[in-house]
Amino acid sequence: MMKKFMAVMLAGVMAASMGTMAFADETEAADYVVNEAAAADPAVTLVMAEVNPLDTTVGMTDVKFKEAVEAMSGGSITIDLQDSGVLGDEATVLDTMIGGAGTIDISRISAFALSSYGCNKATLLSLPFLWESRDHWWNFVHSDLAEEFLNEPQENGVPLRGIYYGEEGFRHFFFKDDVEGIDDLKGLKIRVSNDPIMTGLVEAFGANPTNVAFTELYSGLSSGVCDAAEQPIANYKSNSFQEVAPCLLLDGHTLGAVQVVVADTGWMKLTENQQQVLYDAGKIVEDYCEELSVENENKVLDELKGEGVNVVEVEDLTPWQEAAKSAPAIETAIEAQQDLYDQLAAMAD
Repeated sequence: MMKKFMAVMLAGVMAASMGTMAFADETEAADYVVNEAAAADPAVTLVMAEVNPLDTTVGMTDVKFKEAVEAMSGGSITIDLQDSGVLGDEATVLDTMIGGAGTIDISRISAFALSSYGCNKATLLSLPFLWESRDHWWNFVHSDLAEEFLNEPQENGVPLRGIYYGEEGFRHFFFKDDVEGIDDLKGLKIRVSNDPIMTGLVEAFGANPTNVAFTELYSGLSSGVCDAAEQPIANYKSNSFQEVAPCLLLDGHTLGAVQVVVADTGWMKLTENQQQVLYDAGKIVEDYCEELSVENENKVLDELKGEGVNVVEVEDLTPWQEAAKSAPAIETAIEAQQDLYDQLAAMAD
């Protein structure tokens, strides 16, 4: 009875506000339309994992998704958002979801992470210097081709499905000691994600890729286990890496392309109406992220400069791009899906 009462009350609010419920945050006001059928469905809680803190671009986007889903479902869906890596790093979270344990239902992941599970199309999304600008990336997100990438796990028999895309800004290298350009990377121990593309990129720059868990990166930089790493600007500051690596080089070698995925075990907890809510909320969150990422990055970069971080601008990307093309892993990845790569590259126009 209480649930029916709440549904009626929500319907009344909807009518009074011309069919929408408004929720304000720091960046914009968004109107959420309640799916009344979903509001009458049984209550369900979905656990969502995030490796970064909530004050990062991805963390703030997660919060928006939680807000949108809970509002649009009329309260029948609750998102239990667990941030700052408390449920494990990205690989651990994905293994848990794919393993069918049912303890993690949703996660925000780096798009390329799915390449480790046989999703080869996902590899293209993280290729160095593919995305010429943020607009280039969002042209892809708003294209018909984007759906093909989201559906790849299901097509390959991986028990995940993509819900929506986002981005956390271009990724840049940061260092314990000052650097001026690409030649200064030679011989450095640079922490990168454990995948062939990033490993090959660092090797092409003459550096030594180093495997350090993200949760141990701060101490790794502090102790000298690694000399440098790479992250989007907002994540760099949020994780306080500027304290131990105060030189930030703006090379923008790749865009922090992300997506949110739901495990089949989580998906099956939902009714069809509730499943539709996840997709509808995802569209709203994509638009939110598109604006947030630029605003947040500019704000954080100004703060870092004010704190005395040595921010090094890269005036000529040509040597960086040429070095990246020489990496066998990158060359092979492009050749393996040349037609698809060309379609993505053409979206810059």
